[in-house]
Amino acid sequence: MYHHVKQLMYTVSIGTPDPRFGNMLLEQFGGANGELAAAMQYSVQGLNCDDPERKDLLMDTGTEELSHLEVVGTLARLHLRPLKDNRRAAHEDPLIAIAGGGGVNLFNSVGDAWTADYLKITGELDVDLRSNIAAEARAKIVYERLINFTDDPGTIDALQFLMTREITHMKAFTAALESMGKPRFSIGRIPPTPGLVDQYFNDSTGTGDHGEPDARGPWNDGGDWQVVTAPGFREFESPVAGTRQPGANNGGVPQQ
Repeated sequence: MYHHVKQLMYTVSIGTPDPRFGNMLLEQFGGANGELAAAMQYSVQGLNCDDPERKDLLMDTGTEELSHLEVVGTLARLHLRPLKDNRRAAHEDPLIAIAGGGGVNLFNSVGDAWTADYLKITGELDVDLRSNIAAEARAKIVYERLINFTDDPGTIDALQFLMTREITHMKAFTAALESMGKPRFSIGRIPPTPGLVDQYFNDSTGTGDHGEPDARGPWNDGGDWQVVTAPGFREFESPVAGTRQPGANNGGVPQQ
């Protein structure tokens, strides 16, 4: 059951309205990484969740995201208010001025309508939690960029609050994922093919005239990793392992 408390989670105040910045704020109202998308994603995941503890986390966080939507909407409305009756300001964004009366609506900063396609819901709790961690990271970056595009102290304070809560949610989702006790790369129920799962396909064409130098790092070197020539590049493989030349084909010889 939802109950509206007539008090914002964070009290918003601004100085001089900036309609152009108000338009930018709509990215966090009806955009792909915005608060409505987060609220709907976590709430629907929660409805699908059979784990009562993590369902509580998802529903709590989804509800908080709705309160963030209210904060962002209020902040955007304050900045967009001049579009309601100021002719010069209305020229900054005719869509909002004419179609929306200087108010917010469920679209992003370029007028694209909000869509449920933004949501990532699989019904697999660990997969959904990973999606949520990534969603919070993207939202944090959007808030950070918004902060960089305004000089209004009240606006910056509100955005700083919202940005910080994204990190809080990342911490909670990460802890929930880790507490499930699943191996890091155990996704679903069907195990991956042994051997193949540890092969890193070297899809670069080589060095010099054939491309950029091949890179090594913990993503393809050490541990169980085996670097092999990608099937599409076998014709470039020379008889000497690790050297690619046109016209030769050695099958998937491991790279040294």
